[in-house]
Amino acid sequence: MSRTFGNFDIHFYHGQDEVDSDGVLVINKKNRDNSHFPDFLPTWDPKQKYAPLTFYKHEEPGLRADPSFPNLLPKDGDYEVKKVTPKLGSQITGVQLSQLDDKGKDELALLVAQRGVVIFREQDFASKGPAFAVEYGKHFGRLHIHPTSGAPRNHPELHITFRRPDKSEFERVFANRTRNVGWHSDVSYELQPPGTTFFSVLEGPEAGGDTIFADTQEAYKRLSPEFRKRLEGLHVLHTSKEQATNSLNQGGIERRKPVSNIHPLIRTHPATGEKSIFLNKPFSRRIVELKEEESEALLNFLFDHIESAHDLQLRANWEPNSVVIWDNRRVVHSAIIDWDTPVSRHAFRITPQAERPVEDLKDLNKEENDAGDVAAALQNTSL
Repeated sequence: MSRTFGNFDIHFYHGQDEVDSDGVLVINKKNRDNSHFPDFLPTWDPKQKYAPLTFYKHEEPGLRADPSFPNLLPKDGDYEVKKVTPKLGSQITGVQLSQLDDKGKDELALLVAQRGVVIFREQDFASKGPAFAVEYGKHFGRLHIHPTSGAPRNHPELHITFRRPDKSEFERVFANRTRNVGWHSDVSYELQPPGTTFFSVLEGPEAGGDTIFADTQEAYKRLSPEFRKRLEGLHVLHTSKEQATNSLNQGGIERRKPVSNIHPLIRTHPATGEKSIFLNKPFSRRIVELKEEESEALLNFLFDHIESAHDLQLRANWEPNSVVIWDNRRVVHSAIIDWDTPVSRHAFRITPQAERPVEDLKDLNKEENDAGDVAAALQNTSL
């Protein structure tokens, strides 16, 4: 299932961006000078080369948490918690993320797992700078360094999205498409994709530029028992090859070589025990146990089931000083590009890796599991 990428917000773009005296690729001077958050501007250093990621034992912070949330949401606290939808998403005001201790961070991970998406308002997170964001994220897992996206200088662990304040940016996005909704979970092609993910928009349009989320846990529950039974034991090939090609075609970088990994189609969350559909249209290629036509039909059904069901979804709008945290194991998301004025949309993401996806928790934190067995059995076949 071939996908076309248009990652203009995370990749260097030759002809509009620039190269500095050290050979580092940077946003052009005009946009640098106009930025209110220059320390978070993306850079792409061609000299940065990293070895392939290797397995590590992930300690899920949500498993350490007190489920009554005494440190995150104390009974006598001056805060407000409001559900965004009955089953997906909460909005919290009056809790300052930067002030949480380790126990509060563990409880945060559990709450995000339980609600899928949690929107925090009135945060001072961005004002603390990129070094603070990096250290904060390390509590939740090994930080992922993206193979191709922009990162602040000296802080490769942060992933930056940057829509340039230029009319051509909007025109380029829609040059060959009538819409730009791209449902995905982040870097699912890695052996250990992200878990608790943080995102903060530093600058954006006055209206628009929202992020939409869909609940793959509830999507799984909506399926009939017989259909759920048929999905058991199936595995999906995920790959970063097209994303890497897109970066190079635009004059960008490749910090690590492209990878492909096989993950269970249905995964189980270690903190909640809930099952979800683990799919990602940009990176998922085929169900390896099925023939090509069978795989395509089933994947298309599941993609449509998740993406078209508005009663599985929420829309997060970006008020100033908001931080949205989601569980990448439970939701897929997409940015919304619905403004056409030359306004920058500048954001940063903290991306802690989590466990290797498993369908059965008895396989949790095993370097080799059923997905590894499937991959080994199929290594001589064409994927």
